[in-house]
Amino acid sequence: MSPTALTEIIGRARVVLLDFDGPVCRVFAQHSASTVAHELRRLLVDQAVTLPPDILADRDPLAVLRFTATLGRPAVVRLVDEALSREEVTAARTAEPTPYGREVIVAAQQTGRRLAVVSNNSAASVHTYLNVRRLTSYVHPVIGRPTADPERMKPDPASVLDAIRELRADPAGCVFVGDSPSDIEAAHAAGIAAIGYANKPGKRERLAAADVVIDSMADLVAAFAVNEL
Repeated sequence: MSPTALTEIIGRARVVLLDFDGPVCRVFAQHSASTVAHELRRLLVDQAVTLPPDILADRDPLAVLRFTATLGRPAVVRLVDEALSREEVTAARTAEPTPYGREVIVAAQQTGRRLAVVSNNSAASVHTYLNVRRLTSYVHPVIGRPTADPERMKPDPASVLDAIRELRADPAGCVFVGDSPSDIEAAHAAGIAAIGYANKPGKRERLAAADVVIDSMADLVAAFAVNEL
């Protein structure tokens, strides 16, 4: 990480957009993502859907949901999306907070910034987590994945643009913090800066397209501290 680059980006930022699963918490820390993916596959099989080998092996429930967009069956997409949303809400109640994730949320507000969450998880699950952790008043808006429309999840910039519009923000004063290449791609497609959060080995290389990469959310807390608005 270049401390100067991070300081410059945060110095310009009036609005901070956070991805949820990663920068804020580990959603499926206690409620296994692979188990949820398995349940979604069972639901698809019950709807007479033939699953390709890659989806049969995928442990990511969002990947299973993305697959439904290829079926041409809107009712099935909605069924799977609703089932996943219920599982995400359950998972959010026991999600593991990311180290310094709470401090970032609080510091953003205390230094005069507005903060939103933009996630491929359901908005209901984000709201559940924020309520459990008493963070609701710090975050607005919460933009979850488009209902029953997985093709518009990140890396599509639609959800990022929705947040910017709702906040009536200048893209030049916005920054997105995410832990996946799709977050970085969505941010740049929306015309805003992107900070990559490399929370696992090997992620720094995958996030190379970000404007700057951090290894700890504590880096953001420190950057806010020297860039109060």
